[in-house]
Formats: sequence, structure tokens, C-alpha cells
Amino acid sequence: MNQEEFARRTQAMRQTLYRTAYLYLGREADALEAVDEAVYQALRALGQLREAAFFETWLTRILLNTCHRELRRRNRFHPGGQDALPDTAGPDAYDGLPLREAVGRLPEELRAVVILRFFTGYTQSETAQALGIPQGTVATRQRKALALLRLELGEEDGA
Repeated sequence: MNQEEFARRTQAMRQTLYRTAYLYLGREADALEAVDEAVYQALRALGQLREAAFFETWLTRILLNTCHRELRRRNRFHPGGQDALPDTAGPDAYDGLPLREAVGRLPEELRAVVILRFFTGYTQSETAQALGIPQGTVATRQRKALALLRLELGEEDGA
């Protein structure tokens, strides 16, 4: 893949990348910075991409690693974590505040599956590739995450 094709495909994915980063990090500025950093890292590592057909999941995985680094950095500087998502501007699909907070409180491995499957629109197979885990693990984590979300949101609705 040459740099021109890289630029074209990256531009086509930009909104999806932003949405994924925003859902992970919860702040617009952090999401934009993570996307820029991931695109930069991908461009530098372009020679390592074995098959152009896997470009989207490869770039998404780089983005997820960038987001994980940012979350670890936050936890280092702000012990106790900042998993709550304070930024109210962001992707419309994630506007419902109870849902935002509930997804933000999920363990990281479950949150990753929910974000990729339901907010980014990845299939189970694409999610598995992006996270580097078996497809069955994606299905299991998805079931666990949805059960936890139902429980938490059901309790809030009933209160």
C-alpha cells in the first residue's frame, strides 16, 4: 500500500476512528489527539502491514493501543481512575447519559467489545481482529457486557 492509498483509506475511516476514540476516552480533545497519534503511528509502520485487506482492523488496533496508553497515563496521574465520561459533546449515538455512564463503568475488555460492536459498527469477526482475540471470546464478552448493562440500566430505570 502506498502513501496515497493510505491517506485515502484513512480519510474514509476518520469519523469511525474518532467515534471509537471518543467512546474510549470520553473527551473530544483526547479523542482527536488519539486519532492523530494512531494515524501517525500507522503511517510510520505502514511497511509492517502484511495485507491491505486488513487495513481497517490494523489501524483500529493501533488506535485502541493509543487509547489504552492514554487511559493508563490518566490512571497514573489521577489515581482512582477517570472512567466516567465527562465530555457532553460527542457522537450522537452515545448521547443518552445513563448509557454513557454505564458503558464507561464496564471493565475495559468488555467496554472495548461494546464500543466496537455497537457504536463503531464492527462485526464480531472485525472486532476479534481489532482486539486480537478469538471470535468466541468477543461473543462471550459481548454477552457479559450486555447483561451488566441491562442490570445497571434496569436498576436505574426502576429507581
